[in-house]
Amino acid sequence: MSAREPACPACAKRVAGGCEGTGAGGHADTAPPESARERVNRRWTEILQETRVAQTGVQILFGFLLSVAFTQPFRELGTFDRTVYVLTVVLGAAATASLIAPVSIHRFLSGQRMKDEVVEAASRLMICGMVLLALTIGCTLLLILHVVVPGLLAELLVGAVMLWFVLCWYVLPLRLRRRASRRSAGEEES
Repeated sequence: MSAREPACPACAKRVAGGCEGTGAGGHADTAPPESARERVNRRWTEILQETRVAQTGVQILFGFLLSVAFTQPFRELGTFDRTVYVLTVVLGAAATASLIAPVSIHRFLSGQRMKDEVVEAASRLMICGMVLLALTIGCTLLLILHVVVPGLLAELLVGAVMLWFVLCWYVLPLRLRRRASRRSAGEEES
């Protein structure tokens, strides 16, 4: 054994090729369970990471949307396009508020021993913010494609993209959750 061989994080053994306990049925089965405090801290860290990704996207999109109104071509838009623009900006503002709210909540409630409540509220706001962000993106696409692509094709393309969002952001995670629940239920019955 040398110091260059990887150490198993669960047992700190240094074994060429890794510890035999790191495979399926290895240390994961024997690791101590996560405490409630560890779980809430882990969930908060995950929410912060997710928020950083989502906030960046919504802020860039929202900044772009705000600048559009000050361009020359905007003055030539018809009623439909202006209505879509206003709806898009409002959705973008709402998405921004939802996705930044966990930071504000944390700042106001920090030190109040309310981390469980903060994590739950932040999680719900993130889900709401992601729905609003998807709608903002859909409306942005509609605005752009309605100007660029003639006729019904713009609406069809936006519909297809929004369907993809629904599949990736909502259907897939719910399907994975359901599969994990069935697997857990099957293991409990065994």
